[in-house]
Amino acid sequence: MTDYFDISCRLLVAMLIGAVIGIDRNLRGKPTGMKTLGLVSLGAALATMASMNFALNDGEFSHEAVSRAIQGVITGIGFLGAGVIIHDRTSERVRGLTTAASIWVTAAIGIVCGAGWWKIALIATALVLILFIAGRPLERYLHKRWMRKSDHERATINLHED
Repeated sequence: MTDYFDISCRLLVAMLIGAVIGIDRNLRGKPTGMKTLGLVSLGAALATMASMNFALNDGEFSHEAVSRAIQGVITGIGFLGAGVIIHDRTSERVRGLTTAASIWVTAAIGIVCGAGWWKIALIATALVLILFIAGRPLERYLHKRWMRKSDHERATINLHED
């Protein structure tokens, strides 16, 4: 019997986690936001759940089928992430790497939600948010402390990801 409550919870949690990560990106003026990353995570959860159901072969679970589906999601998401990476030839700056990585990790969290591993999904989400919140101030501190660079100098020599 299909447990629609469990299915709904998996999909809802995946979408909400993606949306939370997207809110951070949106508040920082990045090209992805709540809806984009909510959809990425939801889609990854759906693909994972579908592959888990399709992987049942005569009542036995096929790990190879699930593995192939997950590999397909991760590869496909790479193309979406590549679309937000911009190389400015005049300044030789690359922007969008963190946003691309956030798309990729959001898909992975969606996969984990689709598999029903709630604790792992929540731990990963917390780590992503901690990195987003603490990462920039820590980078600035380290550059000022060890490289003796101001924010302006750092930006002009391409040490600023996005």
